[in-house]
Amino acid sequence: MWLKNQVGRHDFTAASRRQFRRLRESTLKSARAWAMKEAFRHIWDYRSIPAARAFFERWQACAVRSRLKPMIHVAGIIRRHLENILNYITHRITNAVTEGLNAKIQWIKYSSRGFLYRERFKRAIYFHCGGLDLDSR
Repeated sequence: MWLKNQVGRHDFTAASRRQFRRLRESTLKSARAWAMKEAFRHIWDYRSIPAARAFFERWQACAVRSRLKPMIHVAGIIRRHLENILNYITHRITNAVTEGLNAKIQWIKYSSRGFLYRERFKRAIYFHCGGLDLDSR
């Protein structure tokens, strides 16, 4: 239940919702960690860097006070990458398209079991990723 995205879930039965509410309100460490993870999701809603930075500072302080080693570790990782997160808040651009293109290129390389000549590899990338219209009618 911890792994499901609870926001906007309509497929939970009433019993499942009650069970999850009991879990969430328990004193389990996993319940505290889940609550902190859910709280951090709000950073993506910010439009102002100072406000997002202040939110992170409060969230990090909460993570450190939790004394949950994994959450303290995650807070440190996020701290190291905070400037990149703040760049997203400013520009609303991700590298998802680039990652998708790279995955496709890796698939081309894997499915061919390697290329003997670099030019053929480049041609295969252009063919599969170039968006060419091969129907010449």
